[in-house]
Amino acid sequence: MADLSMLTLSAHTKKLLRRRYRSSPTFHQTSLVIFQPQQLSSEFRIRSLLRIRSLLQRKCETPFFKIKCSVEQGLQPRPRPKFLSIDANIEKEAHLEENHTRKPPNSGLCSQIEKLVFYKRYQEALELFEILECEGGYDVGSSTYDALVNACIGLRSVRGVKRMFNYMINIGFEPDQYLRNRVLLMHVKCGMMIDARNLFDEMPERNLVSWNTIIGGIVDSGDYMEAFRLFLMMWVEFSDAGSRTFATMIRASAGLGLIFAGRQLHSCALKMGIGADIFISCALIDMYSKCGNIEDAQCVFDEMPEKTTVGWNSIIAGYALHGYSEEALSMYYEMQDSGVKIDHFTFSIIVRICARLASLEHAKQAHAGLVRHGFGLDIVANTALVDFYSKWGRIEDARHVFDKMPRKNVISWNALISGYGNHGRGSEAVEMFEKMLREGMVPNHVTFLAVLSACSYSGLSDRGWEIFESMTRDHKIKPRAMHYACMIELLGREALLDEALALIRDAPFEPTVNMWAALLTACRVHKNLELGKFAAEKLYGMEPERLSNYVLLLNIYNSSGKLEEAAAVFRTLKRRGLRMLPACSWIEIKKKPHVFLSGDKCSVQTKEIHQKVDNLMLEISKHGYIPEGKSLLPDVDEQEERILLYHSEKLAIAFGLINTSDSTPLLIVQSHRICGDCHNAIKLITMVTGRAIVVRDGSRFHHFKHGSCSCGDYW
Repeated sequence: MADLSMLTLSAHTKKLLRRRYRSSPTFHQTSLVIFQPQQLSSEFRIRSLLRIRSLLQRKCETPFFKIKCSVEQGLQPRPRPKFLSIDANIEKEAHLEENHTRKPPNSGLCSQIEKLVFYKRYQEALELFEILECEGGYDVGSSTYDALVNACIGLRSVRGVKRMFNYMINIGFEPDQYLRNRVLLMHVKCGMMIDARNLFDEMPERNLVSWNTIIGGIVDSGDYMEAFRLFLMMWVEFSDAGSRTFATMIRASAGLGLIFAGRQLHSCALKMGIGADIFISCALIDMYSKCGNIEDAQCVFDEMPEKTTVGWNSIIAGYALHGYSEEALSMYYEMQDSGVKIDHFTFSIIVRICARLASLEHAKQAHAGLVRHGFGLDIVANTALVDFYSKWGRIEDARHVFDKMPRKNVISWNALISGYGNHGRGSEAVEMFEKMLREGMVPNHVTFLAVLSACSYSGLSDRGWEIFESMTRDHKIKPRAMHYACMIELLGREALLDEALALIRDAPFEPTVNMWAALLTACRVHKNLELGKFAAEKLYGMEPERLSNYVLLLNIYNSSGKLEEAAAVFRTLKRRGLRMLPACSWIEIKKKPHVFLSGDKCSVQTKEIHQKVDNLMLEISKHGYIPEGKSLLPDVDEQEERILLYHSEKLAIAFGLINTSDSTPLLIVQSHRICGDCHNAIKLITMVTGRAIVVRDGSRFHHFKHGSCSCGDYW
């Protein structure tokens, strides 16, 4: 506990307190602090001093709690501040002498502020600074101002920045170049870019630190073109720049997607002999990756004299960004072998890569490594784990990770709510949404998309409409097209197709692809030929090259017996050069993925697999299974009409049943949306085998158990 025994108050303040608060029951304790600080404990002195501060606030002309930042005032920028010139200082001093005598530094208070900042007790430091303000007129040294800068940055306190800076101006303090740069940095770090730019423009002298600070802030705020303009102005003035400057401008190039500008900066850095700098190398890897040139990113990485954690993370993220998931995973294992420290960002990237590869075992290893390296409570990495487990059928594991998190942000809540929705557990999703609100978390548009999707997947119509209407009424969030698509699916699930069409037409914006696609899906399920044709024509006009739109209409025509119309759609497909790809399903057994195509005969167990499928079909036929006619769904080859019994998902399930124990649930992943015949067959397979089977298709999770599916036969 910092020693506060040296703190004193002016005679005027003591007299004020005696006169106004003599009758107060706390006056006796207060007077002890004023007159006998050496007799009290440090903890009691702090509490009493803060009580005095609250009393003095009533006498201050501008209490701390009434100070409002520019954001609260409707983003009205304050008058452009000016550091005082020599003449202005003389005038200011004369003004101060006219009003009240300028006081010498309060060394005790200033030293305690600096001590509190040193121990990162920023809030208490700012509260002590308030007392100094209320006393008024004290000189404050540069070291105290420097400490207050750290406090404001540590708390991101816009209000603290304004109070400190106004005090500096009012007292007539003339900062040196170092402190000017620190004040500029304080404004930048607290997001006060308008004020920061005014300060920068009016600085009597600017060095490279000044330029780097303002350019870095502008890049962080996303104004990349302005950053380039300032960089060129700096280059004209200094004809020099440090490695941090180049790294910042390379980030700006990545933000703009300008690989040409990034290469120019790369070339300039090499000519200046700083091309191998760690900051520049990491920025170049990120820039080349984001601009689509992973080969150059790898080249820069290979030439790094020292490969740091950030460098490894950048190249791994670059491979993942371009879809090279296996290469990214391979780089991760190289990173482990190199002995470089692995941080929580590394694990976050790897978990996302595992989600793309559908590799549960690799994700479990990453989870174990996360805990082993001391990042078990990290919010970013744990959110990635919640998202992964939710996406790959382990929703209970996702909930377990979520419950263990000491802090959660809105992304964490969104991941779990979305996971429950995708698994057809809409009630749990709504419960989590309500719990989120009770805990004071502010939802965003992604939150509402997750909970509305959950309601549409589970058929929670009434609850879905209540939440949809609360978006604008209670949370001031304007519904977007994706939210409308969820409500259209809710209406379609209840066969209210006319109402769904009316909602599309009454939307306050042009209908989107997702909205028409939701209506087309409802028309397929409920076999509404005319409306389905109308929705399909709308989709053709918006996405003429998207295969799934044609295939959905094909399903409607086939199920309705409109063979001539179906043939016309086939001719349209051929005329446009669109071809349906073979359906693909895979299952992971003992950390190894096994991939199957429809009618596949490439497996070493082909004969055994086909025999298992035949036995299953015979068994479920005793429970009423009848193979359906031809039914195409997105990205499914037309040759499957001849191999209906050996669809890829049936082969994958047969393989899983053969190679796992009777108690092991099966997780099947497929590239397409499951067809109606397989959907019916799998429900019955779970009945005759007693196995739980989870199928993650192109639209959602299907949890098959005891002869039923979590989707309610609507997908």
